Amino acid sequence: MFDEVLVVISSWVLLLRFVQKKRKYCDMEILDLLIVSSISVLKVLIMTSVGALIATDHVNILGEDARKHLNSVVYFVFNPALICANLSRTITFESMALLWFMPLNVFISYVIGSALGWLVNQITKTPTNLRGLFLGCCAAGNLGTMPLIIIPAICKERGSPFGASTVCQKYGLAYTSLSTAIGAIFLWSYVYNIVRISSIRSIEEVNGSTPIAGSPPETYKLLEDGCSEAIASAKDCSTLGQRAVSSAGSEEVVPKEKVPTSAKLKQLVETLSGSFGLKNLLAPSTIGAIVGFVIGAIPKLRRSFIGESAPLRMIQDSIALLGDGAIPTLTLIMGGNLIKGIRGSGMRVSLIIGIIVVRYIALPLSGIAVIKGAIHFGLLHSDPLYQFVLLLQFAVPPALNIGTITQLFGQGESECSVIFLWSYALAPISLTFWSTVFLWLLS
Repeated sequence: MFDEVLVVISSWVLLLRFVQKKRKYCDMEILDLLIVSSISVLKVLIMTSVGALIATDHVNILGEDARKHLNSVVYFVFNPALICANLSRTITFESMALLWFMPLNVFISYVIGSALGWLVNQITKTPTNLRGLFLGCCAAGNLGTMPLIIIPAICKERGSPFGASTVCQKYGLAYTSLSTAIGAIFLWSYVYNIVRISSIRSIEEVNGSTPIAGSPPETYKLLEDGCSEAIASAKDCSTLGQRAVSSAGSEEVVPKEKVPTSAKLKQLVETLSGSFGLKNLLAPSTIGAIVGFVIGAIPKLRRSFIGESAPLRMIQDSIALLGDGAIPTLTLIMGGNLIKGIRGSGMRVSLIIGIIVVRYIALPLSGIAVIKGAIHFGLLHSDPLYQFVLLLQFAVPPALNIGTITQLFGQGESECSVIFLWSYALAPISLTFWSTVFLWLLS
């Protein structure tokens, strides 16, 4: 894996040197944009290769357990700190009205990706246990890690069409932080549930749709719910099944106790929360975005936290310092996670090709049509950096948190690793090409 990454990096460097030598014979603007986008993606590739190297069995610094613990630190500390710090510095009540199109843009990308994913599902006849995973990979892009790495890298390069580096990075991180928060909400409200439904259907196909002999329908429903939430509630499905059968076959009638109405309402709320993943909607990154919005939008709070004379500026500086660790840590974890997909899983090549075609060809083309249409009808303000972030949301690889969701339900974990391996291996080529196209369209 590491040798392959080194070959890709060497080829990238040679290509850039060739382009720089031949730039006087070609269109200067196109080549400048190609160099800017290539260097930014090359930085991502180098950091990812470091993560892959230290995660190998020979080095074993970033092993599976280490990645899990480090990912928890990123999830609960670094990522919400980065989002909160960037949004509180740049978002005001007036600017919030200018960013209204971003949630709609993410929603449109999910709708188009889901439609294309469903179409390819029908063509390739995807197995039942992988349909939710496949649909999620087509719909949910990496709206957090990749934009948070690519945008600052483009802003720092000479020849960037987005103006001064400091201003570009300030507003670029605000746009990408908002993108991260919105992406988390859509991911855990949509992808979580389609993977959950796909997992339940695959369990039904394996066990058969016939309830346990001698047991009422409620017993089978209890068994199904218990097995589908085995990881979250740490229940043993086999033990639960034995209890269900023994209780169903017993002739002893247990008198029903009257349950208070308040207990029923509490149970209903907990059931709905577990079914739709409502707890995950309030993930740390979402909470960080809410806090950042509140600080930035309320003038008194903003004056207390933001600025050289702010009395609570040490809190803001500490949060920003924690957030600075998010980008390099996320990139190292991403490189380490790709190691899991090397061994393969017997997954059909047509499924991988389908995801690559949807995410790297069909969705970027659809994004150009959506953003150009929005500009034509006056739905977007004239900031090219904001428009670039909106376009980039259509061109990123699948969201990494899909792997976490497959682990929760125990369905498609190895297949997800293979999908990530190939999609992120091709991401440098795709992102370089589409970033160049997007920069050319907006310049």
